[in-house]
Amino acid sequence: MSVFTLQTTDGQARRGILRTAHGEVQTPIFMPVGTRGTVKALCPQDLRAVGAQIILGNTYHLYLRPGDAMIARRGGLHRFMAWDRPILTDSGGFQVFSLSALRRITEDGVSFASHLDGSRHLFTPEKVIAIQTNLGSDIIMVLDECVPYGADYTYTKQSLERTTRWAQRCRNAHPQDSPQLLFGIVQGGFFLDLRHESLRQITEIPFDGYALGGLSVGESKAEMLDILNAIGPQLPAEKPRYLMGVGTPLDLVHGVAAGIDMFDCVLPTRNARNGTLFTSQGRITIKRAEYAEDDTPLDPACPCFTCRTFSRAYLRHLYVTEELLAYRLNTIHNLTYYLGLMERVRHAIEAGTFQRLLAEMEDLYDR
Repeated sequence: MSVFTLQTTDGQARRGILRTAHGEVQTPIFMPVGTRGTVKALCPQDLRAVGAQIILGNTYHLYLRPGDAMIARRGGLHRFMAWDRPILTDSGGFQVFSLSALRRITEDGVSFASHLDGSRHLFTPEKVIAIQTNLGSDIIMVLDECVPYGADYTYTKQSLERTTRWAQRCRNAHPQDSPQLLFGIVQGGFFLDLRHESLRQITEIPFDGYALGGLSVGESKAEMLDILNAIGPQLPAEKPRYLMGVGTPLDLVHGVAAGIDMFDCVLPTRNARNGTLFTSQGRITIKRAEYAEDDTPLDPACPCFTCRTFSRAYLRHLYVTEELLAYRLNTIHNLTYYLGLMERVRHAIEAGTFQRLLAEMEDLYDR
């Protein structure tokens, strides 16, 4: 049976099914980020209730604490965190490369100092595969370099070629009969010819899926959309397509319009903890004084526990008094909104009305 089945399309938008060792995922899908083996403020029961089909864990953080070998001794990440649905782990490359003052890149890999205690470590392509094998995630990512926004042409070209060599080493280190799916990553910065060259090189390596990385790193929305619209539809049509680390609700819908199947971002959970909530009427900043005596639900159109149970006035009270419950209730809502949006997208593609939904979302967020 194939890893991915494309069921129907509406323009470039795709409706499909991704098969993993821990179950099927209906696409397009958003993956809540569980960096350290937990989606902040939520337990697995909450994640199931909001409709999460697959979540993301972070190789860098889990390697440092509690350690991938320790997790392996407990049966892998699924058993350790009591989550029985699919998990994707990134390679840790983005976190390592964000430590620009603490790391050094060579052909062998990237050496870095832990942000926790300064201890030195080396991530090679082979090591990130071994770490993710210990974690036991369903989908694992190759080691790549996410070049900073503004990197010059020469460096970006050298980086993408090294990323390709690392990708091939990851492919060689990953057993062909492994139940874990291995995804390659297209890089190339903000030079369209380099993006196309990376696309050509990475897709020549037989991966189970392909990701578009290196976006949402400081560029304008127009620059992001230029790369997304140029490369997204060119990723292999028979494989799942993943846009890494992007973004807002409108970003997700634009990604689907460019043929993307999978998304992740910390934005809905981080914004929830900062009091910014996404609703069918647009963004709401719950700490504002105008909600102090507002007895209406946060979003009358939302079916989540938060909106069915509490008023805006109560949610504002929790947030301004720094009660821990605020983080849970706000996160439940934002993830329900994101996952509900993806469900609406899937239905719209099936019905041939995706362009109408895209126009509605653009109008909502323009307002």
